[in-house]
Amino acid sequence: MATRKRILITGAAGFLGSHLCDRFIKEDFHVIAMDNLITGDLRNIEHLFKLENFEFYNHDVSTFVYVPGELDYILHFASPASPIDYLKIPIQTLKVGSLGTHNLLGLARHKKARMLIASTSEIYGDPSVNPQPEEYWGNVNTVGPRGVYDEAKRFQESITMAYHTFHGVETRIVRIFNTYGPRMRLNDGRVLPAFIGQAIRGEDLTVFGDGSQTRSFCYVDDLIEGIYRLLFSDYALPMNIGNPSEITIKEFGEEIIKLTGTSQKMVYKELPTDDPKQRRPDITKARAILGWEPKVSRAEGLKITYEYFKSLPKDVLEKVEHKDFTTYNK
Repeated sequence: MATRKRILITGAAGFLGSHLCDRFIKEDFHVIAMDNLITGDLRNIEHLFKLENFEFYNHDVSTFVYVPGELDYILHFASPASPIDYLKIPIQTLKVGSLGTHNLLGLARHKKARMLIASTSEIYGDPSVNPQPEEYWGNVNTVGPRGVYDEAKRFQESITMAYHTFHGVETRIVRIFNTYGPRMRLNDGRVLPAFIGQAIRGEDLTVFGDGSQTRSFCYVDDLIEGIYRLLFSDYALPMNIGNPSEITIKEFGEEIIKLTGTSQKMVYKELPTDDPKQRRPDITKARAILGWEPKVSRAEGLKITYEYFKSLPKDVLEKVEHKDFTTYNK
């Protein structure tokens, strides 16, 4: 029997990390999952604990990373990913994007492993072009409230490319746009779980600004497929993975009200500092190089996600801090 390929997934107990664990278990990899649980939740991966080809380590990659034995691939998804998180833990956010990435690139070099890092559409800041192609350099406020996350990701891309060009490490960079689906946290401050959580609890939906800012929502299964294809491609430069179907926040709120059947209304509050006015990926490269594009419609994905949130225990739905909805819509 052929030896299983071994893959290290950091941020494995988080939203995207847990789905990646599922995908690589399905593909018969030996999955080494790592997470310090600062934002992750073991409930996302507890169904994998019984498997012989899955192991978990509670560890902070910003300190050091050691994995015994051979290692074929590394997926670096360890990072706070919501405004609520990186405003509460800004230093940890910067460290996992810099020190954590450095440690893992060193490990990849030592093990001769291919490494894929999770970058984000946030590196484009509040964009002046729409849709955003990979060639766009962005419009980022380095000292603004979102700067700790934006700059962590921008540095992460830079050091990854440096290891690729100087040390010859095989690297891949995915720029992830707004993604949603089961296992999202209701209290992470992002617009989709905020809207659904508020609707379930019978609260008004909080819209920041006049609701004309746009987002493009990609269902998690589509995103995971794009990441999987990118990892095994020969493309080393950054690549957008997201759904180019753009919608305003106001229109999205109306969709959530219709989906959930709530009688609540939308209420409007001041737009936060540096909140991006537009988010829409140009996925020309993903289509041409990976043969990838999203398949799940927003209507279908939202229905699945809503059913997931409705299935959560009542205490989980009710313990959300209301202040979490009044900081940032990402």
